[in-house]
Amino acid sequence: MELSNLLNLQSVRKSRIEYGILNDTLICGVCERHCRLKPGARGFCGNYANINGELYHIGYGLISAIESRPIEIKPFYHYWPGSTAITFSNWGCNFKCPWCQNYHLSFETPDPEGMKYVPPERIVELAIKRGDEGVCASFNEPTTQADYLIDVFKYASEKGLYSTIVSNGYMTINTLNKLIKAGMDGARFDIKGCPETYKKWIGGLDPEVVFRNAEYALRKGVHIEMIYLVIPGVNDWDECVEWVLENHINRLGEDVPLHVNRYYPAWKFHEPPTPIASLIRIYERALEIGIKFVYIGNINDPKYETTYCPRCGRPVIVRYGYEVVEFKLDKNNRCPHCNEVIPIRGRYVSKGSRWSFIY
Repeated sequence: MELSNLLNLQSVRKSRIEYGILNDTLICGVCERHCRLKPGARGFCGNYANINGELYHIGYGLISAIESRPIEIKPFYHYWPGSTAITFSNWGCNFKCPWCQNYHLSFETPDPEGMKYVPPERIVELAIKRGDEGVCASFNEPTTQADYLIDVFKYASEKGLYSTIVSNGYMTINTLNKLIKAGMDGARFDIKGCPETYKKWIGGLDPEVVFRNAEYALRKGVHIEMIYLVIPGVNDWDECVEWVLENHINRLGEDVPLHVNRYYPAWKFHEPPTPIASLIRIYERALEIGIKFVYIGNINDPKYETTYCPRCGRPVIVRYGYEVVEFKLDKNNRCPHCNEVIPIRGRYVSKGSRWSFIY
């Protein structure tokens, strides 16, 4: 397929992300892979290409899924608790994790001629129609649709909705800044382990980028939560755990929530699920070094999904199965027992059934 023949399609748009040129090679600036693209070539994610010496987003608006989902499933526990967001994805990823749960989306190449196009305003219209409080790019890596997100987030902001992403955190600062300026005020970043993890399993990429981007977003006022999917033999030994936890506390601070999640076999990785004892060990160590809000996910245990006041230790937000079942904070997000302020972005939303598959 000659990409230059597709310039009249709605899903092929000139990118607003800065890029470099070296002779006849375009250096993509969307993520920190900085793919080097000869004329007519796509990048690793399949969504950005060199067409006539310029960077194009050739997967613009090619949406793979749309669903109204509770924000807690992302997981976000300190961001608009109880709310729902229209959650949407495209195709492709800039990583290729062998344990990917959504490999059927992440490793599919976008096809501008054969896939469904959804205009950005339609995402926002669906959120309003469904009674959602925001929009969220998730399921696959949001960075692969950066230009589309800029437009979705602008529309969402104009309509009073929040905008957030669930990401591996490997975009460039330039891309991250454009998303923030468009209205993104929440991000849940994955930290997949220590440098050895990324070297062996994530194509030699650099986990420092993830913490750098989380730090930058925090300075810009974005709400950040981190997830650490613990995988046996990949990122669960003591030195690796310490690297993750120390970077979290030293660079992001004590108030940024950390989700320690259980892995289950998927795609090409077939190790048994993470022992719960390993998760509890990491959970306890994270609290010990001073991270105030630590959770364990994918084990369906309310004890480890509940927010406890870091001063008096009492439960203040009780969750079960991605639902907030008790919200005990006052209107200023203070603990009713000791008056400690719990950092929460947005307001608590109480609603009934919160799941609505669209397509």
